[in-house]
Amino acid sequence: MTQAAMPKKKRTFKEWAGSRDGQKVFVMAAFMIIPLLLLFTFTYLPFAEMFGFSFYDMKYVGTRKFVGLKNYIKVFQRDDCFGALKLSLYYMAGSIVQLVLALYLATVLSFKVKGGSFFKGFMFFPYLINGIAIGFIFKFFYTRGFVFDTVLQWCGFELDNLPYWLKDQRINNISLVATSVWRYFGQNMVLFIGAIMSVDSELYEAAMLDGANRLQQFRYIIMPSIKTIITLNVILSITGSLSAFEPPYVITDGANGTGTYFVVMHEIAHTQQKVGLASAMAIILLMIIFAVTILQKLFFKYVFKNAEDEDQNAAAKREKKLAKLAAGKAGK
Repeated sequence: MTQAAMPKKKRTFKEWAGSRDGQKVFVMAAFMIIPLLLLFTFTYLPFAEMFGFSFYDMKYVGTRKFVGLKNYIKVFQRDDCFGALKLSLYYMAGSIVQLVLALYLATVLSFKVKGGSFFKGFMFFPYLINGIAIGFIFKFFYTRGFVFDTVLQWCGFELDNLPYWLKDQRINNISLVATSVWRYFGQNMVLFIGAIMSVDSELYEAAMLDGANRLQQFRYIIMPSIKTIITLNVILSITGSLSAFEPPYVITDGANGTGTYFVVMHEIAHTQQKVGLASAMAIILLMIIFAVTILQKLFFKYVFKNAEDEDQNAAAKREKKLAKLAAGKAGK
């Protein structure tokens, strides 16, 4: 019997584990299992515990009393909890302003602008500052007679005619929303710039042949090309507005009607020690974020579907014009 015809010796598990093939399998398994284990330990397991807590009347220490869905009902019955949900509308409106401003500046700065790099860095810088530090900055910025009031007095306003930016309930939430807009619009702007600069420059040249102006180029080229980044930024901004915490907590501590959902939840969980109710608030917020995310995706799917149809029609017309132009040159 020749050596080629001899049956191949079957390796033991120990031999296979020490071989190169076995080590590859162990490395791949480790890279999959370890992250999944960490994700389960620090995310899914605590979430499951919190979901269980939401059905109990309990404190951090002491006995628990099963109350079923009563905690979820209380969230909508308590004025502070339900009022905090309505307050999120201020931050949602601010996030829309933030995105529009970021998209406008990104469109301008994506093309050659004198000092564009300086403005990009200048506008992105607030995002790099710690949220607590920003809270203290704007706490003194809005304090009566301090920075903002002083600047307005330089512009001719009288101090007695100016509102209390953090106490007047007609304007204090708008002041806090402006803080969030100032902090986060630079991040959105940079993401938009990266997406816009990846658009093929030949599309702009073809659009110019059709006589498209800047607004039409933005509508038919830039918007459809960066729809993924727009959708992502909208989802992050809207869900972030539902979770606003640092500005109202640091600047006003939730006083004078500025307590957002997270601030109220923090107060209920850590001051009042109503862990079950706070857990129910967290679960409800999660469900709201899921619902808002799905609605946003459906909305943008419809919006960009129409934009793509219009873009395809414009492209077909452009090709016909180019074909006629080429035929005319060939006839000459």
